[in-house]
Amino acid sequence: MKYNSLGRTGVQVSPLCLGTMNFTYRTQEDDAMAMLDRAIDAGINFIDTANFYGQPANGGKGQGLCETLLGKAFQGKRNQVVLATKFVAPMDWTNPNARGGSRRHLIQQCEASLKRLNTDHIDLYQMHHPCPDIPIDETLRALDDLVKSGKVRYIGTSSFAAWQLMEAVSVSEKYLLNRFISEQPRYNLLARHIESELLPMAEKYGIGIMAYAPLQGGLLSGKYHRDQPHPDDSRLADSIWGDWAIGYHHDRIYDVLEGLQKIATEKNCSLSQLAIAWVIHQPAVVTSIIGPRTMAQFEDNLDAIKVELTEEDLKQMDELTQPVS
Repeated sequence: MKYNSLGRTGVQVSPLCLGTMNFTYRTQEDDAMAMLDRAIDAGINFIDTANFYGQPANGGKGQGLCETLLGKAFQGKRNQVVLATKFVAPMDWTNPNARGGSRRHLIQQCEASLKRLNTDHIDLYQMHHPCPDIPIDETLRALDDLVKSGKVRYIGTSSFAAWQLMEAVSVSEKYLLNRFISEQPRYNLLARHIESELLPMAEKYGIGIMAYAPLQGGLLSGKYHRDQPHPDDSRLADSIWGDWAIGYHHDRIYDVLEGLQKIATEKNCSLSQLAIAWVIHQPAVVTSIIGPRTMAQFEDNLDAIKVELTEEDLKQMDELTQPVS
């Protein structure tokens, strides 16, 4: 497997990153453990999680279960993986201070994540989304302290706009603080909004792009077809995911999916493999975060690294999908 530098750092990460949002939620522990072992065997060394991932939060319960699972999975294997987690999301809905990017919360959450992950350091500690009510210099100063203490190696962001990330870089330079080295945006053939500003900025300033949702919540998985009911186990059949994706679910989408499926068939790969391959071929993208629910889905996603795309392939895919973004 070919590895890429994580932003401006010397850390080498696999072009596929195993996202664990489904673990302990839609994927049971034994299956998750097997998937993690298979990932390492296949050469995937990049694992992404978050402090609140776990079974559906029920009155604040369930958060942290995914990190706890990873802490068990990587006993004796910690140095084989680059482990990324996140903070910001509410960890106690009754406590107004148990969320956000304040010094108080993020240092507390770092300590809690270290304990659950059964490790003495986090390779990449990410701000899960912007916190406009908290000055970015407060967050960066606290993160800088964590880096200097050795508890965190690098820091990154998720779902930041280009201007927000640029502001953070400027503040880091002004106060001589460790700067964000990565950004985790939604990016796929149906969601290309980051191409106008974020991607060019990331290329110029050495920000590694960790693209999540390469299959757009399953729409690019090949399981949805015009005038056919959704599979019972699909995300669109789920009330929460179905509501989220409704804006993408119309006839124009099927025109695109059918065009992409034709290209996939010609290349003897699945639609999901084609979609993931497209993401990892894009400028500034260091890795594509895959979030399989089952081992079969993981095996399918894994073969995306074998798909070769020519300039003509990329041009055809652009023509099909750019009007959708």
